[in-house]
Amino acid sequence: MPKSKRDKRVSLTKTRKKGLEGKQNLVEEVRKCVDMYERIFVFSVHNMRNSKLKDVRNAWKHSRFFFGKNKVMMLALGKESGDEYMENIHNISKKLTGEVGILFTSKTKKEVEEWFSSFGEHDFAKSGFKADSTVVLEEGPLNQFSHAIEPHLRKLGLPVALKKGVVTMLEQHKVCKEGEVLSPEQANILKLLKIMMAEFKIQLCYVWDKPTKTFENLQTNVSEKTFNKITMAGEDLKYDFVEDG
Repeated sequence: MPKSKRDKRVSLTKTRKKGLEGKQNLVEEVRKCVDMYERIFVFSVHNMRNSKLKDVRNAWKHSRFFFGKNKVMMLALGKESGDEYMENIHNISKKLTGEVGILFTSKTKKEVEEWFSSFGEHDFAKSGFKADSTVVLEEGPLNQFSHAIEPHLRKLGLPVALKKGVVTMLEQHKVCKEGEVLSPEQANILKLLKIMMAEFKIQLCYVWDKPTKTFENLQTNVSEKTFNKITMAGEDLKYDFVEDG
């Protein structure tokens, strides 16, 4: 009889040691970046997609991104003025709450703001996303679909049937309403219809400038609570820490 996986012993000592070493390495890496780069930006991500974030990192290979492990990064930078790694850098630590990351770069503030303000990629909305428009399917044939997908469309809640081998709407059907939170079925239907409602966007929140040792809020007209309430797509929340190299 095979052994149960529950019987497998795990050395807590080794686990703790590995975790501690990982945190120490991260602290050292963050501090190296402080020494190396001229500026630190705190950013939030709207409609997180791992693949999109990787694209941004590839475009910014001259810089470094850290996402997650906020408490460890706070420790590396210093939580208060008395233990901060450099003057006024503890202000960055205070903003590392919620789903935010930091960007180390030597690009000017203007260059960074211009690039990220113009960058955005549309994608299919996932469940939990608020629809930005109302989508209604009228009665009649759906020629874009193969007859083989008709059973799947019915399972998703669409009133369809095959008529002479063509997937046909039997009546008008509202897929979603503007402002409505999408269900998994609604999100699936919109994807099948190739309707993109989500936009992957990185929003710059704060910046610390090493040459002047100054800290600045880049979104003075937006409440700080906004940054901690940005909705992240469900399955993408699984990853904890992303960084270059």
